[in-house]
Amino acid sequence: MMDVRSHLATIGLGAMLLMSGGCSPKEEQKQATLEERTAKFEQSLDSIQDPKLRDAIADLGGSLLLLERARVKLAEKPVEAEYGEDTLALIKHYPTPQALVDTYINGLFVLRKASHSDYLTDLQPVFPFNFNSPDQFPFPHGLEWQSVTLSNNKVIPFQPEWSETDPGIQLSPSSSNLTNPDDLTVTYPFIDGVETENKSQPQPVSLKGAVEVIAPGKVLTFDLSKKDVGRKRTEGTITLNLLLLEKNYAEIELTNSEPLAPEVGDESPNPLLVQARDTTGQFLTRAGSINESSAQVAFYEKQLAEMQKQKAWSDAFEKQLDDEQKAFEHKQSSHYAKVYFNGVIDSLQVNVLDFSKATVTHKDLDLPVLRFDKNSLQKNVQALPMPVTVYDDSAANWLKDATLTEDQLKKSVTITQSTEDASAAHIVFDHPFTFNDDLIGSERNSSEAPITFFTADDKGERGEPIELPAEAFELDAARGTLTYDLNLFPENPAFVVGSIPLFLANIEKATIDVAKLPKGLTLKDNALIVDQKAFPSDSWRFYAKDASGNYLKEILGVSHRAEEYGTAMFDVHYFYGQPTVLESYQRTDLNTVQYGFEVKLDKPPAQ
Repeated sequence: MMDVRSHLATIGLGAMLLMSGGCSPKEEQKQATLEERTAKFEQSLDSIQDPKLRDAIADLGGSLLLLERARVKLAEKPVEAEYGEDTLALIKHYPTPQALVDTYINGLFVLRKASHSDYLTDLQPVFPFNFNSPDQFPFPHGLEWQSVTLSNNKVIPFQPEWSETDPGIQLSPSSSNLTNPDDLTVTYPFIDGVETENKSQPQPVSLKGAVEVIAPGKVLTFDLSKKDVGRKRTEGTITLNLLLLEKNYAEIELTNSEPLAPEVGDESPNPLLVQARDTTGQFLTRAGSINESSAQVAFYEKQLAEMQKQKAWSDAFEKQLDDEQKAFEHKQSSHYAKVYFNGVIDSLQVNVLDFSKATVTHKDLDLPVLRFDKNSLQKNVQALPMPVTVYDDSAANWLKDATLTEDQLKKSVTITQSTEDASAAHIVFDHPFTFNDDLIGSERNSSEAPITFFTADDKGERGEPIELPAEAFELDAARGTLTYDLNLFPENPAFVVGSIPLFLANIEKATIDVAKLPKGLTLKDNALIVDQKAFPSDSWRFYAKDASGNYLKEILGVSHRAEEYGTAMFDVHYFYGQPTVLESYQRTDLNTVQYGFEVKLDKPPAQ
């Protein structure tokens, strides 16, 4: 019973975490009502004597309030276009769901991360696909680590958390790394006041574990637009109904006439993966979703009301609630989703995962611990054989800015300012980081840009220029920041006029057949070796495609150097797959573009 409630809470919380921005008056009114209801609900909990009953009511009631808060936030969020990647592209690259599962499992390897600690060694499991919430690996999956084998053949079992009282070597999840939640740490005993060389400790050699993935029998794709609202689309046992398509959200109902396959067990996988495009054809990022239909919410509210009538919790009452829930779920033949997007929807792409047939893949893992430092002093190229092919679906979009124009660059600039600190008021000229910026390199020469501050006249328009000492303001062209000290101004400025240099690379693209590589480029299996004398990384980039014509995803890159801080000798780029064609991008020139501006300045806060 509690599983469903915590699932409900997670959905509500997930939707909330995707929110940002201020409240409209209408939203503030709804939030105020919600706050009142929340306060009343919390007060009502104080009068419940039975701790089990109180916890159950707090759990379910809190989840329902959280869900309602998420609804309000999503409904009132400003509709502003924000673009992302095609998160379902990877499904299209593999002929069957099982082929995607095999790639996910067989492409997993383990890296030992560089460490400056004498008693910690971090291990990083590297997956062939990167997923950020809410775009997790789309099939139900589980991964558990069991043990690490050290160089002295000692086996250290995995434990869910590091123990302060355990005097031995430990293997536990890394507590410090939020960006890689799958990272593990091998912790050696720490003896206060005794310097222990990590090199003298037995080193991790291999990591054991098990992975299990449930693949759907098939994945269906539906392309929908406004004309499809209310028109049921049926394919095999699947019926998809677009209930509503509004400015920034869609309501979808999915029915599968077949029950879930027994292999799915107690899992309740999300069968609906929804994406949206606007009129530009670009994919919009998701703002959040509500996956509970009004019937489901009404059922939970009815259960909450039943709980609130009780004086005490009992096994018989728990069984009654469980039976009611099972009966309700048994009758639910459809799956509902209300998905919000950041932008105005023009069309939808819905992938349906059909779990009426399913395949469970279980694999025991015994993975060697590999070490690839970003900067290596080794003269030999280390092999990184990869049995799977993975494509980089973001590469084409990233590389389009190789042809960025002066006008496009200027239009992408956003201006923000702050006057909170009078001695360091500042204006920031920012623009999205692009492939062009990546190739600009470190050489950014620019002459002094003229900048003048002005007062305001009686009409609030630009008035007289203000005479200032040189130290009153400073322009950092590389960072796009203009900082000024209001304490050195004879009067408060109202406008600033001037120009700031932006940098634009001239980029030359070439296509190279791997059978005819020029001197300085070598392909060794899935590793591209780039001589830094012939193709210095400051001004060259290389992308690889295989015979399908898709860009291959780069696994990692290593820069081999003659000495620790010396110049690079050669770089090695490792790919998921076998390159057949390379694309080279060379910065042939660097142009300075003057961005002229007139900014009306914010008034400093009243002292």
